[in-house]
Amino acid sequence: MIADLVRQTSLADIYDKVKVGTRLSYEEGLRLYESSDLHTLGFMANIVRERINGDKTYFVRNQHINYTNICNKFCKFCAFYALPGQERAYSMTPEEIQKKVLEQIEQPITEIHMVAGINPRLPYSYYLDILRAVKAVRPDVHIKAYTMVEIEQMHKLAKKPLAEVYADLKAAGLDSLPGGGAEVFAERVHQELYPLKIGGDRWVELMEAAHQAGLKSNCTMLYGHIERAEEKVDHLIRLRELQDRTGGFLAFIPLAFHPDNSDMADLPGTTGFSDLKQIAIARLMLDNIPHIKAYWIMITPQISQVALWYGADDIDGTVIEEKIYHDAGAQTPQSLTRNALAHLIREAGREPLERDNVYNLINRDYPMSE
Repeated sequence: MIADLVRQTSLADIYDKVKVGTRLSYEEGLRLYESSDLHTLGFMANIVRERINGDKTYFVRNQHINYTNICNKFCKFCAFYALPGQERAYSMTPEEIQKKVLEQIEQPITEIHMVAGINPRLPYSYYLDILRAVKAVRPDVHIKAYTMVEIEQMHKLAKKPLAEVYADLKAAGLDSLPGGGAEVFAERVHQELYPLKIGGDRWVELMEAAHQAGLKSNCTMLYGHIERAEEKVDHLIRLRELQDRTGGFLAFIPLAFHPDNSDMADLPGTTGFSDLKQIAIARLMLDNIPHIKAYWIMITPQISQVALWYGADDIDGTVIEEKIYHDAGAQTPQSLTRNALAHLIREAGREPLERDNVYNLINRDYPMSE
């Protein structure tokens, strides 16, 4: 019956392509963004979601460590960065990072996620040392660290070929990359919001080299600010094309813009409608990326639950002390337990599966209550 209703909409021809798994074009991506028929978008995205992942919904037990908030990029959308000498400015030593890891050593965490600002006073050796520091106290943990912006900084500091930088990082303990720093690839947005940071072409170049070096990654897009529909479609297609070349992306994460405490605080931020729409369109356009995340820390646990029927099959993880989005006004909890995540997923009518960073199954046995 729902299919019959979809056939009566302006998206009927796209539905026919989705049903048989035909790749959508740039023009069709634009039509998806121009549509306000959220339920049809979600219905089609759910077809793709269930074709790829069935009823499964993944999460990971992870810990976030933001090792410095000092940054010289001055992105207008960022509320996290600080200047040297400011009261809130900090840079963690390798020993302080170890202490953070040891605080959670009794928890069966499988992933440590490390990203931060660009502090020009940190030497190349620092980035290697903090990886070694984590592995020294938690040798079996998977370290997912460093956006392409941080990689670019290391490349400049190291004064060696990019392939050697990646080899150094892997030898020190880097296991995969988080995929942040992409923002929106459009050069118009780049120049308006983050001109001191790498643009889309360089992000793609650095990420392609990472995949060639054997590092898997996620990929992202920051939405809900000044970007246009055509720029979002272009961004998704460029990610899709890179995935065609390398197969290195594990998951796509739409990052909802949080305006509070940033230079763009006059903007309204995203809504549940726009969050679900972005997740659905991502699932429809990114046919070769296996997983789409509903990042609960940004869009709330409740919207993340709904998103599991709008294309998402992953809600990230336990997190533990996230700073970047909470500095921008996020009102979500700082962490959720494994059982709470499993409960959220089950309550949404999906099957919860605890995974490792590369989506190997760890556990599917959880209490029936939170």
